[in-house]
Formats: sequence, structure tokens, C-alpha cells
Amino acid sequence: MPRPSAASDAALLLAPEAPFPLAGGGPLRTASLIGYFARRGPVDVIVFHEPGAPDPAPSFPAGLCRRVDVIPLPYHSRSLPAKALRNARRVLRRVPPLVDRFSGFENRLAALLRGRRYGIAVIEHFWCAPYYPQVAAASRRVLLDLFDVESVLHARCALTEPWPAAFAHRVFEGASRVLERRWLPRFSTLLATSDVDAAHLRPVSGGRPVLVYPNTIPLVAVPAAREEETIAFPGNLEYHPNLSAVRYFSRAVWPLLRARHPALKWRLVGKNPQAVEKYVGGDPRVERTGPIPDAIAELARVKVVVVPLLAGSGTRLKIVEAWAAARAVVSTTLGAEGLPAADGENLLLRDGPAEFAAAVSALLEDPDLRARLGQAGRRTYERGLTWQSAWRQLDRGLESEGLQAAQ
Repeated sequence: MPRPSAASDAALLLAPEAPFPLAGGGPLRTASLIGYFARRGPVDVIVFHEPGAPDPAPSFPAGLCRRVDVIPLPYHSRSLPAKALRNARRVLRRVPPLVDRFSGFENRLAALLRGRRYGIAVIEHFWCAPYYPQVAAASRRVLLDLFDVESVLHARCALTEPWPAAFAHRVFEGASRVLERRWLPRFSTLLATSDVDAAHLRPVSGGRPVLVYPNTIPLVAVPAAREEETIAFPGNLEYHPNLSAVRYFSRAVWPLLRARHPALKWRLVGKNPQAVEKYVGGDPRVERTGPIPDAIAELARVKVVVVPLLAGSGTRLKIVEAWAAARAVVSTTLGAEGLPAADGENLLLRDGPAEFAAAVSALLEDPDLRARLGQAGRRTYERGLTWQSAWRQLDRGLESEGLQAAQ
């Protein structure tokens, strides 16, 4: 692969989705990295763009980036039959979900990068890893930022889903492992969300450095809000681990809470509320907000945030946002994986349905316990889960790999 003879002090980020407005784990993580590199020099960003969505370029804060380029994606239907057909084809072709969605733009990307030179570049998400050759031709070093470990994600989903979804996830697990072994060793450095993910990545990294860059959010004040007789589950409800969490909670945990607390409501906070219609649509005590501008302000209104995840990889920003709002959290052990979570200190960890329901009930009935856990979570967030703390951690990691001077 040819390398540029000289590199500027500029950085490049290639991302599968626009980071602004800030809503959701992916945009928040991408925006945090843009903010990190913008402190050190010019930043150019290339993002993909869904048809019919607003042009993402004007949503970037003025002066943050030197240049924003947009690659439009072709139309595809989001109907359930269309999704089922796409996934069936992926199983037959052994192509993990979304790798195909973001493929085929090599020539467009090469044309955008022609004549440019960067000291360092970051490719966001495993889905875009195959664009390494085009980005490396314009950059001295290329980092891959992994929001999760796709092979681990599919392996865990296979354990919680019925057939044929479990079979599909097994196929995608194997296909992801093949792509991980192919692409991960090519990058200068890999960024993982936690020590847990880093441990999964090192055996397939080809000896490349794996740095932990945690999922974080900007430092914000605790919103002023009155507690409502409500529990909340935040997230993109179309994302498979969130969808399976709603299914599990609605069937195994919510009936126990509903019977014990007649006035209690369960609020699902986040986009794509139609995805959980078949699980909660007939229950008047379940609310769905749809997209919201400020998840932390919304969570500050509830008494308890529940995170009943049974599958997933990476770390959950929903817990970080709940801690920022000083709300008490009940999570499965897997839901809090990779975070500085301590049962009984800054949240409660429960894995069985009855135990989970009992923990939520205990918090609903004990305002002092709610407040103690909420304040402890807030301190955890302030100490190590803000953008500023993540930037300091990345500074140390890049310095240890000699990448600071490379830019």
C-alpha cells in the first residue's frame, strides 16, 4: 500500500452515520473523537447519509471541522418483509448485517481523498473497516474505532434468540470472525470501549495495539426534574439487544412490577418505538417517547432506569446517561459489562426476573436508597465517564504508542 511522503497535522474521521445532532451511542462516540482531534488540529469528516434524511453537514457545530463530506446511500425499504429478505440473503452469502449496506463506495471515497494528506485517520465501526486501503493511501496511520466486537455480539444474540434468528446469528458470528481476522491486523491501532472488549480483540489483532477509549458523554449538570411514578428503558428500540431486552422485560419482569405497583408506568425512551409494538402495544401503562432531544433530561424525570439486557457487546451509554441524571439503575450483569459498576454501590445488578423485579421494587419503595445509588452513579460519571476524562485516557494511550508525534 503506497504511503504519502509527508503528512499534515490534520485528522480524518470516516463514519457510517452523522454524529450530530447528539442522540444515541454511535453519534456520541464519534462526536467525542471529533472533539478530541479538533483540539489538536484541523479535522475532516466523511459520513454516509441515508436517503430522505436531512443533509448532515449543517448540523455540525460551526468551526468544529474544516471539511464535511457526505456519501449518499442508496434507498432500501425498512419494512419487516424487506428486512427479513435482506437478512436471508446475508445468511446465504455469509455477510454480517450492515457490512453490505456500507460497501461499494471505494471509488467515491478514493476520489474524495485524492490529493489529501493526514497524520492520523480514524475509521468508525467495524462496518467501514474494508475502506482501510483508501484511507491508508492518504494517511500516515489509521485507527479503527470498534463500538463493539461484532462476533461476540452475534454469539450472544444466538444464545437468547429462538430459531431461525439464532441460526442467522451463528452464521453472522462466523462471518464476523473471518472479517475480523482479515481487517483488524491492518490497522495501526484498535480502539475498544472497555477492557472486556479489548481482551476479545487482542487474539485477532495481529499484535496491533488495542487501546481502551470508553463510551462517554459531555459533562452536564443534573437536570432539575420532579420524579414521576415511572421506570424507564432508554435506547434505539430497533437495535437487536434492546429489542430482545424489551421482549424479556415485558414478559418476565413487567408483570411482577405491574401487579405490585398499580400506579407505575414503564417508559421506553428512544427512536423506532414501532419495533416493540407487538410486545407492549396493548398496555396503556407502557409509554413510548420516540426520538427525544435530551435523554438525560428525560431520565431525570423517572424513579428507576432499568437495563435488562441479555445480549450485546461494547458498553451501554444508557447507564452512563442515567448516572449523569443521578438516577438509580437496575441492570443485568451483562448490561453493565465493561463499566465501573459495583453492585450495591452505584447500581443494582440482578439477572433473574424475580430478583430484577424485587430490586426495582426496593428502589421504588425506598427514596433514600434511590438517592444514594443515584448520587454514587453521578460521582462515577463525573470521575471517569465524561469526554474530558476519555480524552486524557486517549492522550496517554497514543503517547504510549508514539502516535501523538505522528500527527
